[in-house]
Amino acid sequence: MSEVQADLFYTKEHEWVEKLSDTVVRVGITDFAQDQLGDIVFVELPKVGTSVTANESIGSVESVKTVSDIFSPVSGKVTAVNSSLEGSPELVNSAPFSEGWMVEVEVTGAEVLEGLLTPAEYASYIGND
Repeated sequence: MSEVQADLFYTKEHEWVEKLSDTVVRVGITDFAQDQLGDIVFVELPKVGTSVTANESIGSVESVKTVSDIFSPVSGKVTAVNSSLEGSPELVNSAPFSEGWMVEVEVTGAEVLEGLLTPAEYASYIGND
């Protein structure tokens, strides 16, 4: 069974969202996603300052099996990128909820977490219930 953390929100595209403040969230891919992808060998992320739109691709994750898009769960501007993934993309496999985070986004609009899945909803979505 895949790990689903109780303090995060999720998307059906298998990204997680951690609310860092009223205006900033941290985004990564879920334990389920990294397990499905297999060994991750490369992560492409947007540059700091890039504007992102909810549900649009902001980068990609390449594994030995495939390449998958990373979708932004929110709209806003990228304020931080996990540069550790450049030299150690395997952090996404070993620690998807901590060292393997991808970007931080300063969100636009009050509906920051609207439309995201709760941990229980995501667990049910991936068959973890």
